[in-house]
Amino acid sequence: MQAVILAGGSGTRLRPLTSHVAKPVVTLVGRPFIVYMLDWLRRHGFTDVILCCGFQAEGVQAVLGDGSNHGIRLRYVAESEPLGTGGPLLLARELLDERFVVCNGDILTDIDLGAQLSAHERTGAVATLALVAVEDASAYGMVRCAPDGAVLEFVEKPSAPDSGAALISAGAYVLERSVLELIAPGRQVSIEREVWPALIGAGLYGHRADGYWLDIGTPERYLQGSFDIIAGAVTSDGRPAGDSGAIGARCQIADDATIGDLVVLGDGVQVGSGASIERSVVLRDAQIGAGSVLRDTIVGERAKIGRNVELQEGVVVGEDAQIAADRVISAGTRVAAGERL
Repeated sequence: MQAVILAGGSGTRLRPLTSHVAKPVVTLVGRPFIVYMLDWLRRHGFTDVILCCGFQAEGVQAVLGDGSNHGIRLRYVAESEPLGTGGPLLLARELLDERFVVCNGDILTDIDLGAQLSAHERTGAVATLALVAVEDASAYGMVRCAPDGAVLEFVEKPSAPDSGAALISAGAYVLERSVLELIAPGRQVSIEREVWPALIGAGLYGHRADGYWLDIGTPERYLQGSFDIIAGAVTSDGRPAGDSGAIGARCQIADDATIGDLVVLGDGVQVGSGASIERSVVLRDAQIGAGSVLRDTIVGERAKIGRNVELQEGVVVGEDAQIAADRVISAGTRVAAGERL
């Protein structure tokens, strides 16, 4: 089976983690994020994957290569300009089979693609959307279906809660090749706003998927995804699951430092005397000074946090940034890559 991953965005919501690194290869618990998706696809029998890239496409290819290290064939389509969620499929047209799966490149999931494919065949659909239930659909768009799964309507980011859990698109679609005829060439096309509405009543179905699902496009969700991986909440081929964090190789941690549950330390991280880290991710070769306190924060690669610094909830420090001793960085602050405070 064949899959297409849409990963052409610049990762604006994740900055500064994506200021110089393409979102597909941002490190998530010791591995490039997109590798979790490649492993998920391979577990469901997908061995031919096309990755549609935009921002820093060469860097993505340099990290992932031809996919052989992940048990798949990996090919690339590079966007010279943003083409939305539909346009890249036309760029990949010559590589596509008669039926294929399309996945948004910023989801962490273990939903059952086999069940979705079976539903697609059973209904004779032209397109089948994986749907997941959420309690609050206001940040997404709600999908309403008939009892047989046929999509009836889309409700864009509803302001009022629906009764019970609402179904939203999980960003995984089974498509027949004929769908490509609905994508206008030469411009940005939103598959969600232009193609799906045109298919209502003409072969568009939804399939309620079971399993773990998370859009990790924001720092808050990146943290949550990290915690869920190390706690074993999502099926993963990565580091062994556990409930006490993930510590990389070559880390130097002072004997009296406190490393709480749900902490990820990348390779080569240094943690000074009396420092305290809880519910945080510190990426490769970063330095945390003596007496510093981190809570619900992300520290980028090679960043240097001085002595007795407090990083409050939601702080994101970009790679190579430096924070001087005795500073308090207020909640939600994003410190740019290379910035000095």
